Order: sequence, then structure tokens, then C-alpha cells
Amino acid sequence: MSSRTRARGVKTAAGVHTVRIPRQRGRRGADPFVVVVPERPSLTREALAVVGGWLWRSRRALAPTALAVLALLVAGLLHVIAWWSGLLLAPTAAGPLVWLLVMQRRRPATGSVLAWRAGVAALTSSALAWLATAAAFGPLAGALELWWLLTLITAQSAWLIVRRTH
Repeated sequence: MSSRTRARGVKTAAGVHTVRIPRQRGRRGADPFVVVVPERPSLTREALAVVGGWLWRSRRALAPTALAVLALLVAGLLHVIAWWSGLLLAPTAAGPLVWLLVMQRRRPATGSVLAWRAGVAALTSSALAWLATAAAFGPLAGALELWWLLTLITAQSAWLIVRRTH
């Protein structure tokens, strides 16, 4: 680095390089530009960058986890704003079971197709029942957090299995 661009007598933080760009022609009365460049990012920033990159690369595989966390936040918000919303959400838990019955009448299935339909209906019905109960009583009341966790693990496992086989 030449002596014209090196900072002289200026105190800087440890690990920071300060580069002064000399005055340009036509800017005689103006102060010079100062560019502060950190030497290297901190360990925390590097760790967050690694975790963020991993989450971004595997965002499709983690879709059920994102939905479960969103449901947890929505249930907590609904409980705080209007606990009675759980009473309105309770009938929606029967929706997947009605879907299963309608699908079986229109397009009867046997074997693995019926098993997957029943599993999806049961999982969705359980998730909607949890949402209604959590909105009424709070998402962390009693055994609701365990119910949430078991539903999350089941949904994430089924999601990964389906993604690998299709």
C-alpha cells in the first residue's frame, strides 16, 4: 500500500483496515473518502451464514417444519387475541375425514393408496384438531406441545418418504 493511501495517526478498532482515497482533482475543498473494511467476519456471523445457507438449500425438505412453526405462532396469536376462535376451528378437524369418505366413494382405492389416503386424512385431522385446541387453551398448555411435536415428526417423516419415492 503506498504512503499516499495509508491512514496516518488515525485510531481504528482491532482487526479493521482503514483505507483513505486521496483527494481527486476538482474536489479541493472536500474531505477525502474513507473506506472501512473489516478484516474478517466474526465466528458468530460465519456460523449464522452456514446455518442460513443450509436452511436455504434444504427449504423444500423442511416445508412441514415451517408450516408447523407457523401453526404454532398462529395458534398463540389466536389464543391471545380471541380464545373463542378455537370453538370456530373445531369443526374443521372433521374436514379431512369427510374428504376421505368422499374420495373412497368417487374413486375407491385399496392397498397402499388407501393407506396413504387414510394416513394423510388422520394427520391433517390431528393437525387441525391441535390448532383448534391450541387456539382455545394456548399452544403450550398441558400436553399440546408434545402433540405438536409428534405431529411435526410424523409430517416431516412422511414428507421425506414421499419426496424420496416420487
